[in-house]
Amino acid sequence: MSDVMTANDGDARKNLQADLQALNFSIHQADDPPLFTPVPKPTMVPCHWKHADIMENLDRIGRDIKLEHGSVRRTLRLGNPGLEYGTTPTIWASIQFINPGEVATAHRHTASALRFIMHGKGANTIVDGEQYQMNEGDLVFTPNGAWHDHEHLGDEPMIWLDVLDISLVRSLEAVFYEGSDAPRQPVLNNPQASFSEYGSGIMRPTYPSRLERPNPLLAYPKARMEDAIHNAAMLEPDPHDDTILEFSNPLTGGPANPTIGTFFQRLRPGISLKPHRHTGSSVYHVVRGNGQTVVDDDVFEWAQGDFFSVPPWAKHAHANRSDSDDCLLFQVNDFPVMKTLGLWREETDV
Repeated sequence: MSDVMTANDGDARKNLQADLQALNFSIHQADDPPLFTPVPKPTMVPCHWKHADIMENLDRIGRDIKLEHGSVRRTLRLGNPGLEYGTTPTIWASIQFINPGEVATAHRHTASALRFIMHGKGANTIVDGEQYQMNEGDLVFTPNGAWHDHEHLGDEPMIWLDVLDISLVRSLEAVFYEGSDAPRQPVLNNPQASFSEYGSGIMRPTYPSRLERPNPLLAYPKARMEDAIHNAAMLEPDPHDDTILEFSNPLTGGPANPTIGTFFQRLRPGISLKPHRHTGSSVYHVVRGNGQTVVDDDVFEWAQGDFFSVPPWAKHAHANRSDSDDCLLFQVNDFPVMKTLGLWREETDV
């Protein structure tokens, strides 16, 4: 049935609405926002978080906020003024600060999570009994429903990026959470079993163990990812992203996480890339270098340690401002969700 209104039925619709509301019905009104739009109209806006501001406020929360037994972590959340909740419509990004000797105690939840280590060394995480070191540049995944905890045994504070799909899970009203009485989990006899099987990146076990998670691999070390991006830099640059690689699931070849895309990107010296836009939202962390990203009408001049975000269907283009040094960007996005649901669209001639 059509919601198109005739020139003279506005009063009739208002009168009907008053009667229908008591029965939990409704009909289209003249002042209703449009249900369909020609292109996406996100409420999320582009944002830029600068390294100096991040470090100043991390120092404050590191001094003033205690990390105690329970579910709450010590994090600096990256918000968006266009959204009621989260960093993008599907992703929650925050920066975790943990002091030497502290334990972020065990819990589990339906939201998937990942950690990209920004600074420091000496921490470790236990995920469903597997234990991995967390050092600068490493990427560690926490699948949904997995028990996980972290402990810092180094001698200076550590900082890492936490990314969860909690915004998506909340919108689906599928949030579950469970805490633990024990601060840390017991460690398996083989504490790095999945990496032993799948960590080579080019071979897989003939007789794999039975793991109850979509991606068996939990840890992606810095050395492996930097080797991969260095080798890929020998290829012709993509006109929109230069050299960009996706972290993958060794079982399927698909995304490492089914709801959060994870990319590592290199911009060679002096390159200016063409603009494009796509469905799906993104958050970038500048691992190395200085450059510029134009997002619709916003111009972000970014440097090492900064973050910036790109809303769905926003026209954007990157550039490396250095003539001698490359830039490295770590990106998280919701592209896997868009592609799985058949909602992925991209325009490259914009």
